[in-house]
Amino acid sequence: MLIHITNANILTPDGWIPCGTISFCDGRITAITRECISTQNNNVIDAQGHYIIPGGIDIHVHGGGGHDFLECSEEAFRTAAATHLRHGTTAIYPTLAVASEQTYWQAIEIAERLMQEPGSTIMGLHLEGPYLNPSMAGGQMPQYICDPIPQQYEAILNATHCIKRWDAAPELAGGMEFGRYASSHGAVVAVAHTTAEYNSIRQAYDAGYTHATHFYNAMTGVHKQREFKHEGTIESIYLMDGMSVELIADGIHVPPAILQLVHKIKGTERICLVTDAMACAGSDSDTVFDERVIIEDGVCKLADRSALAGSIATMDRLIRTMVLEANIPLADAVRMASETPARIMDIYDRKGSLAVGKDADIVMMDQLLTIQGVWSMGQRVEI
Repeated sequence: MLIHITNANILTPDGWIPCGTISFCDGRITAITRECISTQNNNVIDAQGHYIIPGGIDIHVHGGGGHDFLECSEEAFRTAAATHLRHGTTAIYPTLAVASEQTYWQAIEIAERLMQEPGSTIMGLHLEGPYLNPSMAGGQMPQYICDPIPQQYEAILNATHCIKRWDAAPELAGGMEFGRYASSHGAVVAVAHTTAEYNSIRQAYDAGYTHATHFYNAMTGVHKQREFKHEGTIESIYLMDGMSVELIADGIHVPPAILQLVHKIKGTERICLVTDAMACAGSDSDTVFDERVIIEDGVCKLADRSALAGSIATMDRLIRTMVLEANIPLADAVRMASETPARIMDIYDRKGSLAVGKDADIVMMDQLLTIQGVWSMGQRVEI
């Protein structure tokens, strides 16, 4: 059935359309017009002047609704994805933290099956490790961290197409070879949990590392070695104009002033917003998959308080933080939650913006940036 949402402020790639109408049918957007229509018909929804924006795309998220993707159960995948869907994430890349290879294979089997379902929000898997720098492990499980193992990553990448992103520390032995291999097999390769300085980051970029995981977290900034200053990973990534970054925009992992700084330097086209959410996100649960982790001060952290260990944020919170705390224009915040990640993951042909022919992944927000409605492939989500 053809559905119309009218009397809406609609964000399109060409800017805002005030008091407009968006129409969709069979999961696709069929029209966006600059006029309102009568709301007397059953298939017309009055947006009452609310914002209509594209659904969010979360490319770094560990769980939600009381479940972690590392549980490797269909229930965990479905519950976490559905939880984030209610908060505006209409496309999701389940993230697996450092774990055993057996765990990865179990998750791959589940992801492959769920990705085939009509209207699935699961776009593919994201592996955060295990090839990370132990000195920057943060909340990752140290017993599984290792240097890149060619026979391991080659076997995984040759057996499945569901690995859409893989993170590593490029300075490790074999790190550059891993970047070249993974990127040649279609995975977005990101620098993560790293101490790499400029020369290593430049080499990594040339080797296929095009993205930076949770920018400012688990990486070095400018520092001294004896009497001399050295650039850190952060400054090095700033100097790579083509390298995109992701921000955990909960206002805690990265404070609002730094969110402003990154936006000023990198720009909307090179920034995507991610939740890095843990199992407790989007629920009243205090469940944390990793027993070493506690919830305190609105964030997950190691119990010894030596490091942050993920967020409890959802996509709508990221947008509110960027707009209300970091003073970023709403259109830019939304694009960083939808368009930029869609481009990074190469799905912008069907997702990431509101345009005729694209998937009807639609979010309605009021003036306080609270979600009032979500449609996934044209189907209204119970929120």
